[in-house]
Amino acid sequence: MSDIEKLQKMIDESNNIVFFSGAGVSTDSGIKDFRSPDGLYNMKYKYPPEFMLSSDCFYGMPDEFYKFYKEYLNCLDIKPNVTHKYLKKLEDKNKLSAIITQNIDGLHTKAGNKKVYEIHGTIYKNHCAKCKKEYNGEYIFESKDIPKCTCGGIIKPDVVLYGEMLPERAYNESLKAISNADMLIVAGTSLTVYPASGMVNLFNGKYLVIINKDKTTLDTRANLVINRNLKEVFEKLK
Repeated sequence: MSDIEKLQKMIDESNNIVFFSGAGVSTDSGIKDFRSPDGLYNMKYKYPPEFMLSSDCFYGMPDEFYKFYKEYLNCLDIKPNVTHKYLKKLEDKNKLSAIITQNIDGLHTKAGNKKVYEIHGTIYKNHCAKCKKEYNGEYIFESKDIPKCTCGGIIKPDVVLYGEMLPERAYNESLKAISNADMLIVAGTSLTVYPASGMVNLFNGKYLVIINKDKTTLDTRANLVINRNLKEVFEKLK
């Protein structure tokens, strides 16, 4: 039995599937990941990428923050790929109970999935750091220089920057979903970012599946590990 056939059998036998989504899920849509050889963290910048995406940079050097943010994190025109579309079908069959994503691109929501926990936030929600007025993603990426509120305050994306805590509600709901799942599919992530990656350790269900091009810290615990491009996997599933 091939790896795809094993995965299909596990999905068929499960009724409470949770999908844990990393940057590799979106690369087939044309979005760069972070840690691969041609990812964002291996490109040369004026400052280290980890600093450019930190709260220190946003509050201390907002002009530099927004130059980087607008150039590399604008996903407004990006469309969902075969993996996102498959997950929508799985939810429609009442087999997928939740998607937990580290991605801020909003592609799971664009694909039509309803139960999506964006533990690192999303580019589509933004608020004034001064008065808390809310703004959409288009306003941010279409604005010149630093996006400003009508009150004069700087607008902050609702994304989790280095040095910030995960959103409490999304984090708690994600822990609950993983704890109750009978199958957990972890895809497109090397599981090196904490505390998000540590959440996976709460899974006590029947099937743990890891789908990632590279090895992860949980491979030895998984029932099935597939080291392939996600498109090759999900376009073959029913």
